[in-house]
Amino acid sequence: MLQVKASIQLKDQTVVIIGGSSGIGFATAQMLQELGANVTITGRLPDKLHQAAKELGDVKTAIVDVTQETDIEQLFAGCDRIDHLVVLGGSLASGKVASAPLVELGRPIAERIWGAIYAIRHAVPKMSNGSITLTSGLFSSRPIPGMAIAAAAVGGIEAMTRALALELSPIRINAIAPGYIDTPLLKAAFADQYEGVIKAQAAALPIQRIGTAEETARSIVFLMTSEFITGEVLHIDGGGRLV
Repeated sequence: MLQVKASIQLKDQTVVIIGGSSGIGFATAQMLQELGANVTITGRLPDKLHQAAKELGDVKTAIVDVTQETDIEQLFAGCDRIDHLVVLGGSLASGKVASAPLVELGRPIAERIWGAIYAIRHAVPKMSNGSITLTSGLFSSRPIPGMAIAAAAVGGIEAMTRALALELSPIRINAIAPGYIDTPLLKAAFADQYEGVIKAQAAALPIQRIGTAEETARSIVFLMTSEFITGEVLHIDGGGRLV
């Protein structure tokens, strides 16, 4: 019944996913297509974006670096109407505040905070209602050494979500806060240590495993179609913030 309702709500709706060429973004695009939405995905790497488009089929694409406002502006200039915006772009850059190069420390802020701001500024004039979904993360509530700036970035997204729910009304704005999700981004972040890290994290979680991109995509669709929810942060972490 819920899937039928979502299909009715999203059929022929225009959805733009910033960061949709792999992982959570790709899974979300796939799910939205199945529900009848018209989807545009973006990515930084042409080959990766082309492969995603090939697998998805009927999808629009755009090469976008979220840290470049001109890229974002050009993306939305080609849109007549936007019903839903999903902003997933952002790396897991790490580094200690006292010693890491400033350019590295600046990446999480540039990608997650400014990337979201650019997207919102250029999408909102094309929206009359609908929703915006931003991306926070587990580090906002469970920080670890070396991730202070990443924690600041995702924590800032949560604060911005609450404030913008008032500022952008009647457009709804929410955020997801994924924990450890099995995606290419997570694998790249931990590289050779991935298997060991994931095994340890899974053992610590109440549900004894990490999450999937598809589970996170379902949560994004839930926020899109739940018309009485705004200003919320939905934690998809298997209880990770509790342990």
